[in-house]
Amino acid sequence: MKFDIVAHKKWWFTLSSVLVVLSLVSIFIHGFNFGIDYTGGTILDMQFKQPVTVAQVRDVVDHSDMNIGNSVIQLSGVTDQSSSQDVMIRMRNLSSDESKALSDKLSSALGGAEIKRTESVGAVIGSEVTKNAILNLAVAFIALAAYISFRFEYKIAVSALVSILHDLIMVLGFFSFFHLEIDASFLAAILTVVGYSMNEAVVIFDRVRENTRTHRRTDTYEQLAHDSISQSIHRSIYTLTTVLFACGALHFFGGESTKNFSLVMLIGFISGAYSSICVDTSLWVVWKNRTSHRRGADDEEDEEKKSAEAADHV
Repeated sequence: MKFDIVAHKKWWFTLSSVLVVLSLVSIFIHGFNFGIDYTGGTILDMQFKQPVTVAQVRDVVDHSDMNIGNSVIQLSGVTDQSSSQDVMIRMRNLSSDESKALSDKLSSALGGAEIKRTESVGAVIGSEVTKNAILNLAVAFIALAAYISFRFEYKIAVSALVSILHDLIMVLGFFSFFHLEIDASFLAAILTVVGYSMNEAVVIFDRVRENTRTHRRTDTYEQLAHDSISQSIHRSIYTLTTVLFACGALHFFGGESTKNFSLVMLIGFISGAYSSICVDTSLWVVWKNRTSHRRGADDEEDEEKKSAEAADHV
C-alpha cells in the first residue's frame, strides 16, 4: 500500500478528537431519546373489520399529531404475513382522551375497528437490567484487556480498548445529536460493534507481532505498523464491505423496528474499521517511540555514569 496511514497520525488524532468532543458535548446537552422499552408506555390492542398492514397503521399513527411516531406496531393473529385484522400498538404514555382520539382516527381511516384493550405498562427494561448490562460490558472490557495483554502486550491492549471506547462514543454521539430512539435492541447492537472493533484490532496487531520477528531490528515502529496494515487492510476492507451490505439491506429494506438496530451497526462498523486501522496503530507507534526514547536516554545516562566512574578510578 503506497499511502502511509501511520505517517498521517496527526490527522487521525485530530479528526477523532474533534468527533469525540462533539459527541460528548451532544450527549451532555441533548441527552438520549429513550424508547418505551426504557420509559414504559401505553398498549392499544385493536381489531379492524378488514385486514390492514403495518404500513397503513403507521401512516395513520405518524400523522396523528401526538408525537408517537416511534411507536411499535405488531400484527397479531396473523394468517397472512403482511396483513391482519388484529393489531397491537405500543407507544408512549397516553391519556384516556388521547387513546380514544387515536383509536377513533384509526377506525375512520382504515374501515372501522373496535378496541380490544387499552392499558399502561411499565418499562420493559428496568434500571436493574440496564445496570447489569453496563456491568457486563465493563467485565467484557476487563476480560478483553487481560486477554490481549497476555497474548500481545499491555500497550496493544490499551490501544485497542481506546479504539473501542472511541467507537462507542461515536455511536452514542450520533444517536444523541439526531435524537434517535434508543430501544431494547440498542444494547445488542452495541455489543456486536464491540466484538467487531476488537476483532479488527486483533487481526492487525497479530500481524504486527508476526512482523516483529521477521523485520530488521533497524526498522522503525512506523515501518513495522505500515507493513502490518498493508498486509491486512484488504481483509479488513472485504469484511467491512460484506457487513455493510448486510446491515445496509436491513436498514433500507427492513422494517421500521430494525432501522435503529442496523444503524448502530452501520455507524459502529465504519468507526471500528477506521479506528482499528488508523487510530489503534498510530497510538501504539507513538507510545512505543516514547518508551524507546526514554529507555535510550536512560541507557545513555548509565553509560555516562560508568565513563565518569572509570575516569575517577584512573
